[in-house]
Amino acid sequence: MKSIIFISIASLVIVMTIGCTQETQNKLGRAIQNWTGTDGVLEVYAGDKLVKRFMKIDKLSTAISTNGDDSRPYRFGYGVLDANLDGVASKDEKRVYFEFSDYSTSYIFYENPVK
Repeated sequence: MKSIIFISIASLVIVMTIGCTQETQNKLGRAIQNWTGTDGVLEVYAGDKLVKRFMKIDKLSTAISTNGDDSRPYRFGYGVLDANLDGVASKDEKRVYFEFSDYSTSYIFYENPVK
């Protein structure tokens, strides 16, 4: 029964995307990905040295301007800050907000998990 429902939903999605623009298809794909989750990892390097790691990221989003549809020059998300860089999301490590620039300026902004 579950496989029939899944096939029906998949067929409906395919039919809906045939007449869509590429951007609409991309948005739909991101919506499906956001719904299913991706459990991503974002690593930040200074040269060849790992300096920050965020784990269990559901998605990265592009910021949109408040008064329009223009994209802002950064991406943001939520993830567990792997403070000790051991590659494990420990129970004492917290989920934080972070953002990083689309420009060549090297920076990453993140919520201070010590509160």
